[in-house]
Amino acid sequence: MSPRLGLTLPAALVDEIRTCGYFPELIADSIAVACGAEPVRGHLVHHEATFNHDEIQRHLSVLVLTPSRLIVGHTDENAVPGEPTQALTTTESVALAGIKSVALSQIVANPESFGSRNSAVVESWLTIGWGMVRRIELEPAQCADPHCEADHGYSGDLAGDDFTVRISAAAHGEGKVAELIAFATMLQAATGGAR
Repeated sequence: MSPRLGLTLPAALVDEIRTCGYFPELIADSIAVACGAEPVRGHLVHHEATFNHDEIQRHLSVLVLTPSRLIVGHTDENAVPGEPTQALTTTESVALAGIKSVALSQIVANPESFGSRNSAVVESWLTIGWGMVRRIELEPAQCADPHCEADHGYSGDLAGDDFTVRISAAAHGEGKVAELIAFATMLQAATGGAR
């Protein structure tokens, strides 16, 4: 699918990108170029639509696990009224040894029946931290005296917030939830021994 440099991606990944119907040639090409000659061991495609006033904005994330890296691709529409359609696509390559944490959260319906047909994972979250993005939340510091007017500076938190993807059975289907869990499990295993 990627005409540039003769690079190719696994058919299953290409099919998922095509199924989204969102600039498939561009997205597949950007991911293939980022992967280079490394084989794809696993992938997760997440297509998300958000509503902004009276327009729909689409976003596609593609995560690819190679033997040495996690490739994170993002593509967004960059529409400007009166201008030709544009898309912004970005790929980031993260060394597996550089990933600090991989968290998998699962929301389970009827947990008392887990393991039976009466219980199911209805939503999953994958959060990956590698130290690229930090979020600072500051607020004025205060003391215990309610009548104090002194400036006590600021207090706050510094938190890592690199990447989170949320997939629910209601919005994306049970199969997609299972794909996220499988990819997260694969990534946790790959980064566990990468130090």
